Amino acid sequence: MGAKLLTLFWAWLALGQSLYISRPVVSASITTPLPDLYEASVIELQAGLTSGQFTSVDLIKVCKHASINLQGPVLRAVIETNPSALQEAAVLDFERLTYGPRSALHGIPVLVKDNIATVAFEGMNTTAGSYSLLNSVVPDDAGVVKRLREAGAIILGKANLSEWAHFRGNIASGWSGRGGQCTNAYYPNADPCGSSAGSGVSASIGLTAVALGTETDGSITCPANQNNVVGIKPTVGLTSRAGVIPISEHQDTVGPLTRSVTDAAIVLSIIAGPDPNDNFTLAQPMPVPDYIMALSNTSLVGKRIGVPRTVFLNDSLTGNDPYVNQIFEQALETLQILGATIVDPTDLPSAYEIYESNNETVVLDVDFKVQLNAWFDSLVANPSGVASLEDLIMFDNNNPTLEEPAGYTDQSILIESQATTGFNASYYQSLAFDKELGATNGIDAALKMYALDALVLPAPGYTTVPAAIAGYPIVTVPLGFYPENVTIGSAGPETVYPAPGVPIGLSFLGTAWSEYSLISFAYAYEQKTQTRLQRKAYAAAIPTTQLANVIGQ
Repeated sequence: MGAKLLTLFWAWLALGQSLYISRPVVSASITTPLPDLYEASVIELQAGLTSGQFTSVDLIKVCKHASINLQGPVLRAVIETNPSALQEAAVLDFERLTYGPRSALHGIPVLVKDNIATVAFEGMNTTAGSYSLLNSVVPDDAGVVKRLREAGAIILGKANLSEWAHFRGNIASGWSGRGGQCTNAYYPNADPCGSSAGSGVSASIGLTAVALGTETDGSITCPANQNNVVGIKPTVGLTSRAGVIPISEHQDTVGPLTRSVTDAAIVLSIIAGPDPNDNFTLAQPMPVPDYIMALSNTSLVGKRIGVPRTVFLNDSLTGNDPYVNQIFEQALETLQILGATIVDPTDLPSAYEIYESNNETVVLDVDFKVQLNAWFDSLVANPSGVASLEDLIMFDNNNPTLEEPAGYTDQSILIESQATTGFNASYYQSLAFDKELGATNGIDAALKMYALDALVLPAPGYTTVPAAIAGYPIVTVPLGFYPENVTIGSAGPETVYPAPGVPIGLSFLGTAWSEYSLISFAYAYEQKTQTRLQRKAYAAAIPTTQLANVIGQ
């Protein structure tokens, strides 16, 4: 953006803020209780904004205060907040008063994962958690961020993540050089899972209204699973990856992490759609559905839901605690009560091949090197001087205090990726095998063979792999919580998993572009069980700042 245009932008913000401040606001009745931000939905927040009970400026003040207070050793869910957010909120408040809201996300704070680009002049970094990208300048907002801004959403800040979206080495989930070790809000020092760790944790306790994450294989589904939130991993190509620090164009996708299926549907309806800067999005069916219309308590009536047991429910292969399958069996009973026919088993013909295959690793290693080097090339500036994957490996080794503290030194995946030689015959063979194993002889085969509407599995384990290599969607909702007597395991130098009270998720899987159906099934299950409300985070992890603390301040 040129200097003149930038000056005009800030002048508009200042004008909007001054006009907003000088304009009287019609307040809601003092008897109307303020929403508790720990659980508040987008719809509840919009109602309060529309009635004048509070403003977007108030919301941003609360969220920024809570995020800053929880950046320390407790959770470390947020890497940085947006220094322009209050000014942007003031402009959007004034616009609401003058013209009405643009969308259900007008004036709503959205936290985005730190691999999703935002323009540098706004004051935030885009680093994938790495100091090698600190103060780098991206050419533009990510495609999904553009859609959020057009809808009137406010980018609250950047969420912590597993560095490089957990594609660096054998390092604990939720750790990044810049953000440190993010931890779960449901048990002290519990694993938040990743790579969208901060997005999941922040949504789970109301640090933000909604959050965005990305998934290559498990990085939305797993944080949803372990943080008692809803996660939608969309079909590859439904949401734009333009401006997202990549792993692989064949598997990367962007989706919401929220406290309810309704909020997730609202966000997905806004961020989905074609983007000329991401060719994969041009293949999606049009028009983009209004996913809110999928929300029905009776959506499971008459539907055939399959259970692919082989591999995915075998604890000796998945490593899951036996309790996961126990509560999953209860979920199957609930689905039947809701009118579904449970077809069990409906095994994927390729299940064991998926478990044993190395094809995904081959594809991701090659794609990452090529696409990350392209990312570095695309930057307007990068003060660290890192311009390639090879440079990155050297940067980490040369800056051990920042990037290789004790317990977080491994770079084996980066090194493995750097050793690849590009798009050769082995790569294309692995890419084809992935599609065959995940889709043709995997999810699609089971759906067709048993005339199914969807598959269902507990989220932990290998659940995400078939959908990852096929590029297919997963919708995950809260299923339950580990019992108090669960054996606590080690997940990293500072983290544990499983642990008492840590959440477990339920995942619905389907074929390409089946988000509408999966959302409808997840919604019916969520409304019946209300699992999220059965347990709150541990006391020290719950933000204490609420709207009442900032209104009028």
